[in-house]
Amino acid sequence: ITVLANRTLVTEFDLMGLTDIFGLQVPLFLVFLVIYLTTMVGNLVLIFLIWRNPHLHTPMYLFLGSLAFADACSSSSVTPKMFIIFLSVDHTISLVECLTQFFIFAFSATTECFLLSVMAYDRYVAICNPLLYPVVMSNRLCTWLISVSYVIGFLHPVVHVGLLFRLTFCRSNVIHHFYCEIMPLFTISCTDPSINALVVFILGTFIQTFTFMTIIVSYTGVLFAILKKKSEKSRNKAFSTCSAHLFSVFLYYGTLFFTYVCPGSGPDQYQNKMYSLFYTIIIPLLNPFIYSLRNKEVLGALRKMVKK
Repeated sequence: ITVLANRTLVTEFDLMGLTDIFGLQVPLFLVFLVIYLTTMVGNLVLIFLIWRNPHLHTPMYLFLGSLAFADACSSSSVTPKMFIIFLSVDHTISLVECLTQFFIFAFSATTECFLLSVMAYDRYVAICNPLLYPVVMSNRLCTWLISVSYVIGFLHPVVHVGLLFRLTFCRSNVIHHFYCEIMPLFTISCTDPSINALVVFILGTFIQTFTFMTIIVSYTGVLFAILKKKSEKSRNKAFSTCSAHLFSVFLYYGTLFFTYVCPGSGPDQYQNKMYSLFYTIIIPLLNPFIYSLRNKEVLGALRKMVKK
């Protein structure tokens, strides 16, 4: 903490964590340790399988590998600091560490939104126009879509972090969250954060609406194509796969929406940690199982790797 012009400026913060009940700290640490290890093993094994197996060097699996990397980044941006909070009485985090943590999370979350929309479009082309699929989803287009997703993912948090530097923090150094979420930072700022909040709302609304509508339109086309299939077994299999994908999408976008876009949200809602748990920890855990372990080609590559 530094003193400037008779005002105490905060340069480090106290993260409150998930709970302040002492008896729950160790059990929660063990639970989230298992979740984090499972998340990292699941996503990193998927990336390794796609990298090592030439048969998986197709657009769908390249998108899936990119999604796995974004999920690994998202979980790693938040969980290690949670472990420190669970096991230590020192909950402090510097301003630089705070902004870095938010940047990595926002980068991975934004990238994931665009990758999910790209993956939905890929499935639409594959199911609705299978003969044109090799032409439409060329390696060049695939590389371009992945690159654009990561570039936008990088630029989006740059805007918010840049605007955060216009804020000063002197009211409190307590963040009522388990990581450096941007909304609680606004509540402890002694500078008017209205511009920051407006930019978060506008960009969040645009990104989530655009990518979500792309996913919905793509899967609507997929579902109509499935209904035309004569084989009941093929329909059931396709419905099962699509329903699992859409469950993950709705869970992810629903929690993001209520955090960043939902009109009339107040400071108390920003402190609701349950939404954040889903899009930072639970979704990265579920995605490898939803998108990969139901896939015969991925399971086949995994069996070969285990045998070797």
